[in-house]
Amino acid sequence: MDDLAKRLLEGDRRALARAISLVENGDPAAAGLVAAVYPHTGGAAVTGFTGPPGAGKSTLIAALVRRRREQGASVAVLAIDPSSPFSGGAVLGDRIRLAEHFLDGGVFIRSMAARGALGGLAEAALQTLLLMDASGRAEIELETVGVGQGEVDVAGHADTVVLVLVPGSGDSVQALKAGVMEIPDVIVVNKREHPLTDLFVREIRGVLALAPAQEGGWQIPVLTTEAASGDGIEDLEAAIAAHRAQLDSSGGLDERRRRNLREEVLALATANHRRELERRLEGDPSFAATIEEVAARRLDPASAARRLVG
Repeated sequence: MDDLAKRLLEGDRRALARAISLVENGDPAAAGLVAAVYPHTGGAAVTGFTGPPGAGKSTLIAALVRRRREQGASVAVLAIDPSSPFSGGAVLGDRIRLAEHFLDGGVFIRSMAARGALGGLAEAALQTLLLMDASGRAEIELETVGVGQGEVDVAGHADTVVLVLVPGSGDSVQALKAGVMEIPDVIVVNKREHPLTDLFVREIRGVLALAPAQEGGWQIPVLTTEAASGDGIEDLEAAIAAHRAQLDSSGGLDERRRRNLREEVLALATANHRRELERRLEGDPSFAATIEEVAARRLDPASAARRLVG
């Protein structure tokens, strides 16, 4: 592990890939590895992309990565995919849309299966982001699985959250509801050539007018892009940079990261407690009897849960 950590900190791509696999597979050695490299994190700018399936998140990220590489930035991409019900692995493999960057040593791309995690992100996502950060990547693009309104966990992992929408679909209407509209720092309406784009942008701005003020008085920009052609990518890049600058100048970046890390600590503690509880109860006849009482409607689920932890 010491050698792996050393090579990862030196920017070795193979070491980074191996380290992420350890984290994703729950290898006991992963905890020590992340702990070893954690003091070297905090330098990467993390941008999260969320929104309904088919909005063009992957294509938008590919265009943004292309532009950032032209400027010499080192970039990592973490794409959270739906899980196969058979293997548990990633189904869509969003790296297909990033194929042009495969042979670029300045770009590291990893797909990760959500494996049933709610909120659009895999449980190992933050640990993976830390490893990417420690490897010296200046920028990290994080793409959620694309499941709709529940995709709010990205706000707990990214410095800047970009909500990608597309006009003329029911998913876009759903995305206007409060659960998702409360999290973005930048909103992108992709496929700008669509005839309903202007109307959709006005609807979004109308919703934003009713929303509470953002941190430091940030005004959420609503941009239009055509990701396939790269139109509007400069504006998106500028908006992300402006938000980052606003966070830096107001002290909001440290506060946001502190809040995100607090939620991550609680989430990891909860997951660990659940695994330990499941291990302890496996094969326990008293637990099986309790479940039978619940099934027979003699005991409600909340009382059963209190009995387990009492």
